[in-house]
Amino acid sequence: MARYIGPTCKLCRREGVELFLKGERCLLGKCAVKKRNYPPGMHGRRRVKYSDYGIQLREKQKMKRMYGLMEAQFRNYFKVAAKSPVITGEKLIHLLEGRLDNVLYRMGFASSRAQGRQFVLHGRILVNDRKVNLPSYQVKPEDVVSVGEKGRQMHIIQSNIEATLQRGIPPWVEVDAEKMTGKLLRMPTKEEIALPVEESLVIELYSR
Repeated sequence: MARYIGPTCKLCRREGVELFLKGERCLLGKCAVKKRNYPPGMHGRRRVKYSDYGIQLREKQKMKRMYGLMEAQFRNYFKVAAKSPVITGEKLIHLLEGRLDNVLYRMGFASSRAQGRQFVLHGRILVNDRKVNLPSYQVKPEDVVSVGEKGRQMHIIQSNIEATLQRGIPPWVEVDAEKMTGKLLRMPTKEEIALPVEESLVIELYSR
């Protein structure tokens, strides 16, 4: 599956908010948005008045870029959410938060979703004691996510867990730092994850 490989900090600057795409760099206050709070490019300092469509598009881009998805992937998630009996916006958030690369980020095994994706692709992660190499794998409540034998020897994962313990573990996951295992207790609410996105505008965009 395709993925974005360009400059990461430009994405945050383009959207005007911190998307936390680079792990510790973002958490330590070194985000490019704080230094240059305007879109990249020679015309970035211009004032732009967005149409209703433009506002909806920017909200969609924020959500898509935050979770590291391309357009086709994101649209497929919307289609699944739209067919669900659950409220579309709520279901969309649950699908995105249930991705294995995101769950690793929430549990603190990875400092960013991109790093979580890398760990999964390299075969370092187990779900219910089975190796999973799909970053998009949907983790369900009560599933146990653990670091494999080779991953336990990686200093970066150990330091990620220590840093997360200092910041605090989200209430919807349970983490055993010594065993390097975690359990998804339930799906989080929008308020708990504090998404800087109005998902209702994303739904309106795709419902045109």
